Amino acid sequence: MSDDTIRLVTIGRILRRRWRLLAVLTVVGALVGYGISMLFPPRYTASASVLLPGQWDERALLTQAEIATSSAVVDRAAATLGWTGVSGGELRDRVSATASDGNIIKISGTADTPERAQRLSDQVAQQFVTFAARIAGDSTDPSAATGPEALRQKVAETNLRITDLANAADPGRTVESVQARTELEKLRTALQEAMKKLDQANPVATKAGMVVMGPAARPTGQAPPTRMQLIVAGALLFFLLSVIGHLAAARVNRRLRTEPEIAAALGSTLLGTVDVPGERRAHRPKGRGPGAWIRRLLGVDTRWDIPTPRTSDDEAGRRIRYRRVCARLRDQLPAPRRLLVVVPDGDEIARRAAGQLVAEAKSGPLLRVVEVSVSQPMVADRDTESGALVVLSAGSWTAEELAGIAEACADAGHEVVGIVVAGTVRARPTRTADHPPDSATPALAVRGHASGGSV
Repeated sequence: MSDDTIRLVTIGRILRRRWRLLAVLTVVGALVGYGISMLFPPRYTASASVLLPGQWDERALLTQAEIATSSAVVDRAAATLGWTGVSGGELRDRVSATASDGNIIKISGTADTPERAQRLSDQVAQQFVTFAARIAGDSTDPSAATGPEALRQKVAETNLRITDLANAADPGRTVESVQARTELEKLRTALQEAMKKLDQANPVATKAGMVVMGPAARPTGQAPPTRMQLIVAGALLFFLLSVIGHLAAARVNRRLRTEPEIAAALGSTLLGTVDVPGERRAHRPKGRGPGAWIRRLLGVDTRWDIPTPRTSDDEAGRRIRYRRVCARLRDQLPAPRRLLVVVPDGDEIARRAAGQLVAEAKSGPLLRVVEVSVSQPMVADRDTESGALVVLSAGSWTAEELAGIAEACADAGHEVVGIVVAGTVRARPTRTADHPPDSATPALAVRGHASGGSV
């Protein structure tokens, strides 16, 4: 799989063959999420809306949102609330403001209880309106009326003076009085138009009078992330990491899977492939104790990355494959010889295939099965046997391990005359009555020691 792309069939194989392990890891992730939720107290968020009358552009609305969360507003809200151990700096981290369509500033406050969240958002909204009104000069204190407000007062006084002058003039009796009254009305009209233009040019005057659109609604649910969200996120994270871990392990797997790679690692020729009826214990490593029991319980004692065994034809068809391998072996040897059938220790599929191969080699050559340790390969010195036939299953051994077996055979004086690759198939239940089952080891298939000595 190291050179294959990740396909859905691979994901499905992981889910099908590792579902117990994935289920356990998912539960562990959920427990981790629950533990994290216990470290963080629940949070509640309430929101209050402030209406800004007049015409506002987007930039001005963003400015007002920044003012709503400024220290000048939040500190005043903190002083009014008077919560013990809570300063304005801490409240600034709990308050947010956003500008929406319709000239509305939405102020949100987060606290550890719904009541506090409601009070916080309402108080910040009220302090924001008060602070904005103070900036705009909207104050009931006469001494604070400066700038445009003072000008409006002067214009009002001028209008009163114009009215007095118009009343004092002789109304309509002389031409001079009519002209004076006309000039005074023109002056009044000019002053009113000037103040109207001044109000239109001054945005502060038109944008004062912000209104809080009612109290904030008391929150009924926690603010994210909630405890359930953390539990689900932990379970999902552990599940995804488990699947990714399986894929990464398969990517870095250096076990040889193809016949040309196996033949190149052993430095010999491939005589053929044979089939062995699949058994679950064939891929299960040996071992006892609590560790082995836990591996069997979680389903990690068998490999998940091996392909699904195909359905074989019948027992007769499988025997034909063994006979063809024996025929190729006889054709390759110059004279009848005794050969060692070298099987890697722990390869149950190859051991069963070697036993069946010995049973089918009735007319020669004479074969003897020995199992060789892969970690420390050692083959018996050349005695009556003069050659080695390596039988192994695909996808179980690396190139370095197979090269070690080939070197051990060469050191013992055995030439590797051929390679047989065994694979598992799903056998049909029918069996011939005059032939022993494939899983039985014939008498000729004598198992040697790991060192390859005689028995």
